[in-house]
Amino acid sequence: MTIKRRQILKAGAAALTTPAIFGGAMLSKTAQAQLCRPTGIRSPGTEPDSPPVTPFTEPLFIPDALSPVNPASLTTPPDPNRHQRFDEFQPIKYYEQRITEGYWNYHSELTQLTPNQSGSLAWMYNGSTPGETLVARYGEPVFVRRYNDLPTADQIQMPIGYPAISTHLHNAHTASESDGYPMDFAEPGQFWDHHYAMMYARNDPNEALASLWYHDHMIDFTATNVYAGLSGMAIFYDHIDSGDENDKHPHALRLPGNMRFGGAPGSANGYDISLILHDVRFDSSGNPAYNVFDTDGHLGDLITVNRKVMPYLNVERRKYRFRIYDGGPSRFYELQLGDGDPFFIISNDGNLLEEPVEATSIVLGPANRQDVIIDFSRYSPGQTVEFFNVMEQINGQGPSGRRLDGPSRMNVMQFRIIDSNVEDNSQIPDFMRKLPPINLNEVVAEREWVFDHDMGLWTVNGSFMDPTIISAAPRQGTAEIWHFRNAGSSWAHPCHVHFEEFQVLEWNGKKPTGVLRSRKDVATLGPNDHAKVFYRFDDFVGRYVIHCHNNVHEDNAMMLRWDITPG
Repeated sequence: MTIKRRQILKAGAAALTTPAIFGGAMLSKTAQAQLCRPTGIRSPGTEPDSPPVTPFTEPLFIPDALSPVNPASLTTPPDPNRHQRFDEFQPIKYYEQRITEGYWNYHSELTQLTPNQSGSLAWMYNGSTPGETLVARYGEPVFVRRYNDLPTADQIQMPIGYPAISTHLHNAHTASESDGYPMDFAEPGQFWDHHYAMMYARNDPNEALASLWYHDHMIDFTATNVYAGLSGMAIFYDHIDSGDENDKHPHALRLPGNMRFGGAPGSANGYDISLILHDVRFDSSGNPAYNVFDTDGHLGDLITVNRKVMPYLNVERRKYRFRIYDGGPSRFYELQLGDGDPFFIISNDGNLLEEPVEATSIVLGPANRQDVIIDFSRYSPGQTVEFFNVMEQINGQGPSGRRLDGPSRMNVMQFRIIDSNVEDNSQIPDFMRKLPPINLNEVVAEREWVFDHDMGLWTVNGSFMDPTIISAAPRQGTAEIWHFRNAGSSWAHPCHVHFEEFQVLEWNGKKPTGVLRSRKDVATLGPNDHAKVFYRFDDFVGRYVIHCHNNVHEDNAMMLRWDITPG
């Protein structure tokens, strides 16, 4: 199927002026350029307009935390020999997830259009999308068995995707065999075991991750399988980012949160809330629609948050921590509150910053995450405030470079301030987590990865994904400098490397500042951008991938394999 799609790819775009909007600490205030070609290959037949729905009437869905199971209940015991360092990091908690096909209420007005008003078609984890949140702590290893209970390819109702699963816990420090390598997949009727050691990279607490997500990574079908519903969130805590705003530990950050997850529709049990964004297009029957022949990328015309279309959330007059994820497949966002008020950004790609950054908007490319703290105490009961997307994007290639304003802004979600008299013991710390040191004397090699669009095909270093070819083989225990380059003049590419986080040394020749001064795992490259980053490779060996996280590009071969070899 991939070969057929490649055969009908269209030629590349014309060269255009390009602002570097993703590497900057601050955004441009005005429109600067038209980045993308003006017309795509969308037609009403391939990509229909979604049926109209009323915004801010659907309550936000907040997944529960994944519940542990008794390991004795596993019909087939875990095989320690299948996992690196299993005996050293023996699981303390065990979980099961079953991936099934079913129906999901994205919006009540869409559900009314579906046959028997049963809901829109969806692929789910344990009966929901997003799946239950994996909540874990450093020092407490985890084992997750995921069963593929999807129908076989000739029996599925979902018109897109392929019913084999490979689940990537993005971007946990995980051994290759548990990472969700795209060729490590389970067909219907099979399962795959994941062992998460829950160790800090290099045993350094400054390398902790906080906000992660898991999603399908089936080779050639990541975009469609995730679009069908296969994504969920994960939260890692430790002794300073403990999830307890009343924590008495002298170094506890006491960020908003109370270790309670889930909640009644439209209301949260706690103050640490994950919001994953997917833009979806629906057909006249209320089911997700997707044009598999448009390899530029796929854009939905309705924004979903936790798979609810333009939902609302009741909030109290106090501080909240929101972990915001761009779940793709191809849309970029600039999110801001409707009243333009500021908030604090505290993390980048799941990594706590050294210091909070006050901002009036955040920019996300596919797979980027940022945690923000919004203080609703400044509002009065009965007030509402909306989240809008103000980044214009007219096709899957990338942002146009223009900002939306007024009624052209895209609705994302609404916060409804309720009357409450709640105690708020959380804080916005002046300092959070120190960045690990960079020692350039450790560097043993430099590599360059060029993301391009050659003769209508997506490439990295002029090559297509071939899992038999190892494009780099850094040795365990070494450090390297990698260069990510976007050779295209009209495309944006969120470049993602599995397993290790990087630190930016230079972005287009400039030192990182603000939010960019952080650890990261996705470098969202605007046209002609160049990011120079520092990597270390430790703790596990095996095969991983580098790819564009515009999943449509990834599925059309913009991905390469690299391996960590024994030191």
